[in-house]
Amino acid sequence: MTAEARSDALRLTHVTKIFGGVTALDDVAFSVGAGEVHCLAGENGSGKSTLIKIITGVYQPEPGAGMQIFGQDYPRITPTQARMAGIAVIWQDLALFAEMTVAENIAFETLLGNRPRPVSYARLRADAQAALAQLDVGLDLDARLGSLPIAQRQIVAIARALVSDARLIFMDEPTASLTQSETDALLAVVRTLSARGVAVVFVSHRLAEVLDISSRVTVLRDGRLVGVYPTEGMTQSRLTELMTGASFAQGVMARDTASQPEVLRIDGLGRAGDYSDISLTLRAGEVLGLTGLIGAGRTELCHTLFGMTRADRGTITLNGRDLRMTSNRDAVAEGIAYVSEDRLALGLIQPQSIADNAVLAVLRKITSSAGLLSSQKKEDTVSHWISELAVKIGKPSDAVSTLSGGNQQRVVLAKWLATEPKVLILDCPTVGVDVGARAGIFRIVRALAEKGLAILLVSDEVPEVYMNADRVLHMAGGRIVAEWDPRQTGLTDMEAAVYA
Repeated sequence: MTAEARSDALRLTHVTKIFGGVTALDDVAFSVGAGEVHCLAGENGSGKSTLIKIITGVYQPEPGAGMQIFGQDYPRITPTQARMAGIAVIWQDLALFAEMTVAENIAFETLLGNRPRPVSYARLRADAQAALAQLDVGLDLDARLGSLPIAQRQIVAIARALVSDARLIFMDEPTASLTQSETDALLAVVRTLSARGVAVVFVSHRLAEVLDISSRVTVLRDGRLVGVYPTEGMTQSRLTELMTGASFAQGVMARDTASQPEVLRIDGLGRAGDYSDISLTLRAGEVLGLTGLIGAGRTELCHTLFGMTRADRGTITLNGRDLRMTSNRDAVAEGIAYVSEDRLALGLIQPQSIADNAVLAVLRKITSSAGLLSSQKKEDTVSHWISELAVKIGKPSDAVSTLSGGNQQRVVLAKWLATEPKVLILDCPTVGVDVGARAGIFRIVRALAEKGLAILLVSDEVPEVYMNADRVLHMAGGRIVAEWDPRQTGLTDMEAAVYA
């Protein structure tokens, strides 16, 4: 065995996986060094999840593949063998138990076995404390997991992997729901793991943190290996090109919309515990960015603008008329549409078809005078918006869950654009969407604005609003604390203010 092979935590060669005639992975090679932080990058559908599931024994590759874990060859591997070999995966949903304590969650696998046996809570707590000590963090072992913020739950998931003697940990979108300060804390934990010899494979759509935390990046595209690159000297734009095979304009898109008619005005809006003294204007054809850390009150404000909650004070004016909304139905009737950050729970009905989801908000418009759904009107509506937004689908009758994250988001947009809104609220519209699909969504946003639609773009990723908004508002502690023109303010200054 060579010295190089001995230093590898994982080495894969000639990995191919075919599902029903569709090649998900095509002759892919992948390696991770012991103690290395390595990024696995690619758009949704590039094969990242399939590769991880092969490594963890969920799927078996086609004949001819080679797998070596910490120097041992595995012609085939099962999930149990993968765990015993020191491999752990922390999926985006974490797979933790909200009603159990921190200690119970961390030491959960030590409680498993073929036969019932008494639980030693002293041993359980000792194991949990030892795992947290390896991460140089402290948590209340007796706290119920459900009471903890998502950042601390991530720590619990990592500690659970360490209790299982994991030496290679895959992290799937670990920072998707974290603030910048929480992200920084998690990345510090990853560096601690690396320093202790634990290899980490980082999967994230946030390219800045990918380049910050990892030493190498493996890029997949359409199931094929594009290449393995050192992150030193790599730029986000270059990595985007490698992932997508295309280049994207990175310039500021801001325009002067001050001469356009005012569509939405908010004066002194407040809701106890959520936000206070919010005043802003939104003009026809304008993309108004709203950014700030998670918990700043942005989504709570969106909920009020969409009639889901009521403000305690202040006014909302649409086209010069004060609104008195008591439900989201009132908001839709007034011409306000809302794309929620939680696409899966609030944006779509996953088991239903693409067509059914696309017309959910306009059922009355496509119903005949006899009260029956018009199949022709439904087909025309779906066909128009699928074409207009370039949604990549098989058939309109396919379940919306079969689509990629980017195409699901386009279906959500189609659903609301079909209502012909005057104001479109986009609340973190690119959550869980890969870099190529993000660019496509923002092209749609800009095209809608150029047609005169007033758009409120909410995001906790400052570059998104900086690049795509005409003006940017900074919200912190439930208040708007700053306003910027991206043409006159640098991204670095804006990020420094938001993440301070």
